[in-house]
Amino acid sequence: MALKLRLLLAVIIIPASALAVKNQVHHTTMGNTAMQDPNWAELMKSMQTMHAAMETAKPSGNDDKDFVNLMLPHHEAAVEMAKAELLHGNDAQMLRLAQEIITDQESEIQLMQLWLGRQRTQSKEPQTPHSQKEH
Repeated sequence: MALKLRLLLAVIIIPASALAVKNQVHHTTMGNTAMQDPNWAELMKSMQTMHAAMETAKPSGNDDKDFVNLMLPHHEAAVEMAKAELLHGNDAQMLRLAQEIITDQESEIQLMQLWLGRQRTQSKEPQTPHSQKEH
């Protein structure tokens, strides 16, 4: 019994504790950086939102739909990060790039949202066999 307990401790509890400590150090470091540089915190918030949305996506069995469901949060984060660059950046070339990213990504976001809407509409329509044309 003691051997099983030690094995459980070695295999599960110790690695889980190490991971918790690592996450706490990461969180504290990120928190300190954010307190020192609110612009960095704004960029990181965009990334965290993107990762959270992408992690909750589930495979649908439709590769196109899965692509869009993962790309939407990616593009939305890019837009948020570009907006932060416009607010806080100084380099003219990067500001121009940020504006282009916003324009392009928002257009692509609209396209993907329209496509998803069509997919939902098509999946709700009753499935009827197509009539075959006579030759």
